[in-house]
Order: sequence, then structure tokens, then C-alpha cells
Amino acid sequence: MKEDRLETLVRKLLLELGEDPAREGLVRTPHRVAEALRFLTSGYRTDSRKLINGAIFTQRTNSMVICKNIEVYSLCEHHMLPFFGRCHIGYIPSGRVFGVSKLARMVDMYARRLQLQERLTEQISEEIMSAIDAVGVGVMIEAQHLCMMMRGVEKQNSVMVTSSVLGTFRESTATREEFLALVGPRRP
Repeated sequence: MKEDRLETLVRKLLLELGEDPAREGLVRTPHRVAEALRFLTSGYRTDSRKLINGAIFTQRTNSMVICKNIEVYSLCEHHMLPFFGRCHIGYIPSGRVFGVSKLARMVDMYARRLQLQERLTEQISEEIMSAIDAVGVGVMIEAQHLCMMMRGVEKQNSVMVTSSVLGTFRESTATREEFLALVGPRRP
């Protein structure tokens, strides 16, 4: 079987780091890293319409819908090191709601790209807003970044919190405060 380009690049990287890619523990590493990178960046190859796949349902409600504590795993675009945490989503429908698993799949689709947490938060909120023409959307992500924990400033307990609010979540202080109270940041 012909080695693919990603595997070749990983093998070269191992050599540049001073390792021996033929060493027993590293022989299959280029293949494993290539497969991991394909999975961790699969969001580039995911179409949101296919992901939602018709799982939008008519529902007469104007009450806030919240799904919280959706696990997030992504790679920062600056160091390609992981960041991970929780995503909280709230929206007020205008007659249509998502099948709940689609919210988690949407988070994964955008997280499985080289990311900035700020961009990730906005991409999720904008996708929800446009997919169901919501009255408003709020998204909050709390995440720890290994680029801050393992290198650089080495701050083990730092948590970055980002939010994106659209529609009535931006326009109405009461709506925004209700969302933030219901999903409020986790306490250490």
C-alpha cells in the first residue's frame, strides 16, 4: 500500500524532531497521526445541510430552548494543540426547532477544524440562526487551551469563556440575562 501524503509529512516531522521513524514505537505513528488529523479536521469536509438532514420540526413555541454541556474538542489554529470544554446553546424558535442531536453535531462540525474559540462560537450561533430563522440565538463556550497549559504561560486553571448572541439575545437584556443565568459558567 502506498503511503499517503500526510503520513509522509508526519514521518518527515519525526525526523526533524530528531526521532527515528523506524523505531518500534514509531513505525505506525505516521499512519495513526494522519488518521487522527483527518478525524480532527473532518469539519472541513462536512456540509451543514447534510448534517441537519431534515431534522428540523414544526413546533409552535416561542420559549427558549437550551442544550448545555455539549463537549467540545478542537485544535487551536496557532499551535495545533487541543482546546476542550463545554458549549451551551440557547435559541428562541420562530416555528421550527432542531432535533436535539443536531445541535451537538453542529458543534462538532465546526470544532473539527483548526479554530479560534471566538470564531467557533460565532459560527455555531450563525448556523443555528440561519438554519431555522430563529428569533434569537445565544452560544457560550468555556474551554481550556493546552497551548496555555502545556507551553507558554503554563496556566493550568485558565478557562476562556466566549459568547455570541444574535437577534433577541442581543437586543433584549432580559433574554440575554435569562440565557446566561441558565447556562452560567461552571465554577472551579
